[in-house]
Amino acid sequence: MHVDGVGHPLDTAPDGWRDRMAVLAYGSNANPSKITWLRARLGLEGPVVVAHARCAGLAAVWAAGFRVVDDQRPATLTALDGVEEHAIWFVTPDQLAVLDRCEGRGTRYHLARLTDPDITLEDGTRLTDVHTYVGAAPIRYPLLVDGAPVRTADVPQAAAALLDGVAADGHGVPCEVVTPAFPG
Repeated sequence: MHVDGVGHPLDTAPDGWRDRMAVLAYGSNANPSKITWLRARLGLEGPVVVAHARCAGLAAVWAAGFRVVDDQRPATLTALDGVEEHAIWFVTPDQLAVLDRCEGRGTRYHLARLTDPDITLEDGTRLTDVHTYVGAAPIRYPLLVDGAPVRTADVPQAAAALLDGVAADGHGVPCEVVTPAFPG
């Protein structure tokens, strides 16, 4: 849990945090410094509850395009065999609104509900209702190098900027894009 610029144990989270909307975070959204940045730049408020999770069949991969602000290649999500560790944010409606602004919901990324997630928290809880951000445009679809996406875990960001490939035909995640209102 992140409050007042400091991380705290999950057992100090506010009552009812498991009833909040679960959002799979990958790339920079899984970094605690991003929470601090969101607070300073976009007005993120309140305790941010984040849990570690095992995610099967989903992978953070490099996107086909670059960010305008720093010419870095961002991460995006796609379906791939294997298991990765990611973060799950348990967000309030106000926190989701901040994430939506940061992610460029509707232009760069869509908020989507995963249709059949295989996601388990560290305490063994299996999550069945999970949302995430998926590429909304070819620049945020997976970059295919020699026909395959490139996992962020396999190639550091500095090297990812030098990759040469083409955008996938879509994000590749089994999901349903949700309307702009707070789902759930």
